Amino acid sequence: MRRTSWREHLIDPKSPDRRPRRAAYALPTFFTAGNLFLGFYAILEVFQGAMRMYDNPAAAPRHFQNAALAIGTAVFLDGLDGRIARMTDTVSDFGREMDSLADVITFGIAPAVMAFAWGVQFVEIPGDARVLEYLRRIAYSMVFVYLLCGAMRLARFNITHNPVLKNPGRPDRKYFAGLPIPSAAGMVASVVYAADSDPLRSWVPATLWLLLMALLSFLMVSTWRYPSFKDLNLSQPRSPVTVVLLGSLIYLVWNFSQPALLGMCICYVGSGIVIRIGGIVRRRIRSTPPEAERQVG
Repeated sequence: MRRTSWREHLIDPKSPDRRPRRAAYALPTFFTAGNLFLGFYAILEVFQGAMRMYDNPAAAPRHFQNAALAIGTAVFLDGLDGRIARMTDTVSDFGREMDSLADVITFGIAPAVMAFAWGVQFVEIPGDARVLEYLRRIAYSMVFVYLLCGAMRLARFNITHNPVLKNPGRPDRKYFAGLPIPSAAGMVASVVYAADSDPLRSWVPATLWLLLMALLSFLMVSTWRYPSFKDLNLSQPRSPVTVVLLGSLIYLVWNFSQPALLGMCICYVGSGIVIRIGGIVRRRIRSTPPEAERQVG
């Protein structure tokens, strides 16, 4: 007797073109709803952390940590909803728009609010209130620019099917044009989590924090190449090396979550910068004539 695959269980037997059952379309939506809930929860935790800084500062880092972990978990769920939709053949315009709206809240508003409350709101500059006021005004602008660039990144992703990259890669692989907004939000959350979620109080790290927000904003609206990992098929058998690497990664995240998660985010965010710089260097080397030709000329 032939065994029925899980894909065949999702097909509506009454559909002449073998479309999935209506209930199957709700499966990726559940992950999107979870993504949206985690963003809402992160915003509430940031508010709680900011209020605790005034009446019980020792309890504030726990709320900021909860917000950072919620955003990080949402990054994981965001990677699953689209993959599950493609695996179950339930990709739809409704799901795509729902995912974008959830991303604006979870990876746009929530990280922007956390970036200001954790990184700038409680900075102290003794004896110079004017400089502190300027710093906060710059912070207001910077976190809004982050939110604006994230929304633009999502809008461009929705309407662009074949993005033109500044540094196109291999034609058999898929890439993102610019840093995805979940990765930018993951970078913000990983820094907060790695710093023990204790709000910044010095203007020096706060200034570096705002520079990081500016860098993430630029990378999101750029057309630099970032790996998408959409061509990674989880249903295919894996080599022993891949299994060992995956197991090692899980071990590091489980036992050394703060440096491991921060390192993963830095590697991905920095990969686009390194690829871009490497492409510029290679083009300049190729365009430079050999030394012998220079002497003859």
